This record gives sequence, C-alpha cells and structure tokens, in this order.
Amino acid sequence: MMTDAPPTTLHHNGGAAVAETLQAHGVDTIFGIPGTHNLEIYRHLVRLGIRPVTHRHEQGAGYAADGYSQVAGKPGVVITTSGPGTLNAMVAAGTSYAESRPVLIISSGLPSGTEHLDGGELHDTKDTLAAMASMTEWSTRARTPREATEAIAHAFEVMRTGRPRPVYVEIPSDVLGQDWDGGIARAGSTPTPSLDDALVRRAAQLLGGAGHPAIIVGGGSRGADAQVRRLAEALSAPVISTCNGKGVLPEDHPLSLGAQIRLKSAQDWLNASDALLVIGSELGDSDLWEGKITSPNVIRIDIAQSQLALNAPARIAIHADAAEALTAIQAALDQQGALAEPSDAAAGDLAELKAALAAEARSDGELWFDVNNELRLALPENTIITGDSSQVTYFGTVHFFPVPSKNSFLYMPRVATLGYALPAAIGAKVARPDAPVVALLGDGALMFSIQELITAVEQGLTIVVVVANNGGYREIRDQQAARGIAPVGVDLHVPDLVALANAIGATGERAANAQDAAARARAALGRPGPTVITLDFP
Repeated sequence: MMTDAPPTTLHHNGGAAVAETLQAHGVDTIFGIPGTHNLEIYRHLVRLGIRPVTHRHEQGAGYAADGYSQVAGKPGVVITTSGPGTLNAMVAAGTSYAESRPVLIISSGLPSGTEHLDGGELHDTKDTLAAMASMTEWSTRARTPREATEAIAHAFEVMRTGRPRPVYVEIPSDVLGQDWDGGIARAGSTPTPSLDDALVRRAAQLLGGAGHPAIIVGGGSRGADAQVRRLAEALSAPVISTCNGKGVLPEDHPLSLGAQIRLKSAQDWLNASDALLVIGSELGDSDLWEGKITSPNVIRIDIAQSQLALNAPARIAIHADAAEALTAIQAALDQQGALAEPSDAAAGDLAELKAALAAEARSDGELWFDVNNELRLALPENTIITGDSSQVTYFGTVHFFPVPSKNSFLYMPRVATLGYALPAAIGAKVARPDAPVVALLGDGALMFSIQELITAVEQGLTIVVVVANNGGYREIRDQQAARGIAPVGVDLHVPDLVALANAIGATGERAANAQDAAARARAALGRPGPTVITLDFP
C-alpha cells in the first residue's frame, strides 16, 4: 500500500479522506442517502466530481450498486448513515456476497467510545459492524482519518483479490470531522494464483481427447469471455451457462445452449460428457434446482480454492484466474496438434438437444414465453435486462430472452430476493447511459422497491419497467396449491400502477398483450425518463 503526498484542499477532515480516497481509486458515482452522521463525506462529493445518486431506501442503493458493478466492470459504492441506514443496506450486501459482486459499503458509525455502551446515542444499534461482517467478505471500523483512507484502499485490494465480494468500512461520525494529514492510501497489486503447468497439460489432454466435450460457464467466467469462445470453437464444445454466466458466450452462437442448466435434459447431457469443463461456478442448487453434476470427468477452474470441490468432485482442479487458465489450456491444445472436426452426427445430436431443451423450458414456462420473446424481438440487441425473484424471470427471461454478451442480464438466483430488478436497472443505466435498459418483473417484486422509481425520475434515467401483474405472489400461491393449501396471504391488492407511475413523474401505460407491451417498451426507450408498462396475467 502506497501513500501520496497531501493534496491541497479545504476541510482537511475525515470526510475528505474518504471522498478523496474513493476518487483516487476511480470512483465517480456513489449510491446512498445522506444522513446526520455522514454529511462530512457528502461535503466533498461535488468538489471532487463524484455523482451522488440518492435513493429512497438504502436497500435500493445496495442493489443499484450491485447492478452498476456488473455493467461498469468496477466496484459499486454505497454510502449510508449509521445504524438503521447501514442495516437497511445489509440485505443488498448479502446479495452481492452470494452472487460474487464487488460492492463497497461505507457508513458513518457511532461516535468513538460510545459503541457497545447501549447509551442511547442517535442511531444506536447493538453492533452494526458485527452485523455487516456477517454479510461481507471483509469489514472494519476505522478509528482515525488515516485509518479510514487505509481501510478504503485495502477494501479495493480485497475486492480485486480472488472471488469478488462486498466489503464494509465503518467510520465513527466524530472521526469524519477530525483533521486529516492529507495522505491518500492506494490499493496495492493483487497477484493471482500461480498456474500448475502439470494440471493444465492434463486438462488439455482430457479435453483434446474427448469425443463429447462440454463447457459450463458460471459468473466466475465473465472476465474470460474471449477465452471461453476461442476454446469452445477449438473443441467444438457446446457451452451451457448458469444464470450469472448468461451471455459469456453469445447466446446466438451455434455452440451456445443458453442458461438452461436447471433443466433435466441439460444435466443428463452434461453428465454423459467425457470431458466436462466447469469455469467459475459453485454448481449450486440455485442453478441446478435439485439436480446434480455427477460426471467422473470434471475439470474445474476457479479463482476460489474453496469452490474447486464444492457440490461436484473434480478429476482435475485448477486454482487460477479463468482467463489465464483457459489461455494456458488453449496453448497446450495448440501444441498437441489438430483436433478432430465435429461429425455430422454430432451436429445432429446438438440440434436435437437444443430442441429438447426448448421444449422442456416451455413445459413450465409457457405462460412467460410470449412477453419475453416479443420483448427480445422488439428491443435493440444490446439491451440490458434486469430480473427479479419473479416467475417471469426464472421461468421466462432466463430461457427465452437470449443476450449477446456478458452482464446483459442482471439477476440474483442464489439469494432470490424481491425488489432487485428496478434498482439494478438504475445502477445499470448510470453505468451505461447509452445502453437500453429494461426491467421485467412481477408486481409482487416491484412493490418491494417501487419507491426507487422516484430515483429514476430524479436522475432523468430512461429505463423501462415491464410489470407482469398477477395480483400477488403467484410462486407461493402455486406452492400452496401443490401442497393442498388453500391460498392464504398471497392474493394481494395491487395499486393502479399506471396512475402511480404518472403521479411519481414517470410515464405509466397499460398493455393489452405481449406484443403491445413490447411495442410500448421499444417506443419508451426513445423518450426521456422512466416508463412503467403493466401487463395483466392470470
């Protein structure tokens, strides 16, 4: 960790230490809410050219930072006030942790010496630091302005090292007002694990000699999309993805099987492979839906050592950066010589598999096919679409909205929270103002974060929110029915979303059918500000 010479600035205090350290690490946007105890951070944002995006709830700020991190390709930053402000962001931190996304949460804290006293301070909570530690990769309480800048620099080191995950820095409110010497700490270099050449050669031999190779790409492969494509084409190996790996190989590529890994026909095919390469995935139940990967010929590549034997044993386990490992495997394959061309029979088998996957996906997702398909046909190819823990997402968008690139589909399958899609769309649009951004979700999910529509209005963001309105929590209603339970607590009053959107300052519209919703969404992308389009479902 290095320290620069002190800059010349006004208010050399702990708030400046935070803001200037953020700027030194490339931060130009923060998500959050100003509060009594964090004002000394906000004091410096405008001076430093850091854009504050003010949310109506800190959980929304956390989800926006999560979406921003994926689209911007760098950490999202949240600034909250102490106590309840921080705790409101905690679920979002847990989401980013589970989905492996780098988000830095900075909050003010109780004044120095008052923590753990239960003394009745404003925003007093039992132990905010411990609560946030349970949801983040690393957390700390800085006790001086110098410690604050060092903690933030170290936070960036943590987010760049190994599996990307959220971190938390708490700074006592009095420290934010203390004098600061002006020295800015900077994150040091972050070396990746050294490749084991013997394992690389073994992986290349197994893949090169396979008659039916296959590749699974998870979220940990997103930094290696070019290498995935080159290797898949060299091996003529079909690629299937988890939800977080959706688009790593463009889903219109002949070798792409899409994000269909939850389907039984997909898992049967994967388990029959004689060389199954798994890149950056824990192969968890949130993707496999009670399925298992049982192939004896698994090669796993992961930046996290702990993932290499998780949920499926590996014949060859490579602890490495995915791009580096794939590049090395490709080089070893090139040294081995020419690979066999795929046979007509193999091409026929692949076409048959794609047909089987499509049929299986529609068997439980038919209700959600039209709206996703019509949106895909109507919207620009480079549209970023966000989803929620809604049936229209996991039965629909995952399967029926193909995307051309990584980070075009923002979702959180493992935590499966409600209220993610709208604030994530805000974060995506802030990160990429030129990109079309659409949120597609259910009414139940929207009501968790409807207030963030005000943030989109205030920020002047052209985003489209398409709401599949079925009057409550259909997923839970379906589960109750499957268990012989009469509907209870699931049929909910839904406000007039068109009128609500208009009252907020957005545009509200009601679609007659899926084709109409898609046409309205396309038109809405051409005008300023957010639009809410509702489409009724049974």
